[in-house]
Amino acid sequence: MKRVSVLVLAALTTCAGIDAQAPLKEAAAGAHVVVISLDGFPARALQDPMLPMPTLRSLAARGASATAMQPINPTVTWPNHTAMITGVDASQHHVMANGLIEFPADHGEPTIEPWVAKEKLVHAHTLYEAATEKGLTTAQVDWVAIYGAKGVTWDFGERPDASGTIAHELVAQGTLTAEQVRHFGDGSSPAWRDEIWTAAAVDIIEKHKPNLLLLHLLQTDTLQHMYAPLTPAAYAAYADADACIARVVDAVREAGLLDRTTFFLVSDHGFASFTHTIHLNVGLEQQGFVHRSGDRYTGPVLMKAEGGAAEIFIPDTTQRATLVPKLKEYFATLPGVAHVYTNAEARAIGLPSEQDTDQAPQLYLTATPDYAFSDESAATLITAHPAEGQHGYLNTDSDMQALFIASGARIRSGVHVGSISNLRVAPTIASVLGVRLDQAQDSPLSEIFQ
Repeated sequence: MKRVSVLVLAALTTCAGIDAQAPLKEAAAGAHVVVISLDGFPARALQDPMLPMPTLRSLAARGASATAMQPINPTVTWPNHTAMITGVDASQHHVMANGLIEFPADHGEPTIEPWVAKEKLVHAHTLYEAATEKGLTTAQVDWVAIYGAKGVTWDFGERPDASGTIAHELVAQGTLTAEQVRHFGDGSSPAWRDEIWTAAAVDIIEKHKPNLLLLHLLQTDTLQHMYAPLTPAAYAAYADADACIARVVDAVREAGLLDRTTFFLVSDHGFASFTHTIHLNVGLEQQGFVHRSGDRYTGPVLMKAEGGAAEIFIPDTTQRATLVPKLKEYFATLPGVAHVYTNAEARAIGLPSEQDTDQAPQLYLTATPDYAFSDESAATLITAHPAEGQHGYLNTDSDMQALFIASGARIRSGVHVGSISNLRVAPTIASVLGVRLDQAQDSPLSEIFQ
């Protein structure tokens, strides 16, 4: 770890020597950007002087960092990864869950389908599309809301394509077997998957040298869900993620690209601990809005839990005027419910209009601290349990604040930007690559550029 830290420091010192007056557009043709997302990494973890992440600290010390980065609502993985590469919130890109929310014809509980084409799921222009249109090359490793996307030159996804170039290269070098590629997520640990995803990123950098690489690491999220944030298990995940970052930085250096590469280290949301779960379907059944058969609920009111938030859908538009006020009044009485937003009210916090998409809920509930929502069946409305971890709470919650570090070729050293919105990530990366995202809702972080 000491050797890696020294290499990073030395290499980034070399990067700092680029002409500070060179305009970004002049560097675009030879610019490279590596975006590494640490799923669920909470900004407040950076305050610990013994955080076991020397590579992350080195990148921050030689670059720019935010005290906190505010995610969009809902503070969930796919909506926020989409925001960070489009520059728009859910009101425009319409991603409201970790996939497309689908509604069964028999009025059963909604399901989330992750393997939906990007064109159907994401209603916004992306960085990788803008880069491709400019003649740049792109790559993605375990990025989300990107299935079947145009504009990705090389990929090794969350569900990797066994016939893809990168899968063949990894098998040929003995990193994994063809059988492991075909059954990548079946029974494998998050630690192993992060290891393979990092190996895929390294392979892409060394062999293909993309102008834009998007890498998403997941174990930090998985272990914090199970054991809560800032616990020994979480710190082990943080340390493992740092080792993955170091491997990527070393790969860039070995590929001879370090003096042209800008790194962005981000997270999609923070994490909070909770010890009480609200099983909303139990309450809806008690009020006669749904009916239960075994573990399945059906009725005119459908619910999808997102941890610190819950989305309530009434697919039959003729029933909304009657049911919405009744439901809002009922939910407001429940312990652990912080706020109940109608769709019109939720637009003020960045959610889409029900007139624009069926992904927009008719009611949006947020939880108070120490409570989270679940759509699983249960014997009681509220259950108590040992601490677990969740996100999904309002994006103004201090626990939901995320990571932002930029470092390398185009970034000034030792810059602190305070609190920022993650809507500034995409236009900032676009500026480094010399491409345009005209739809972006916020401005680039020009103060961090050399």
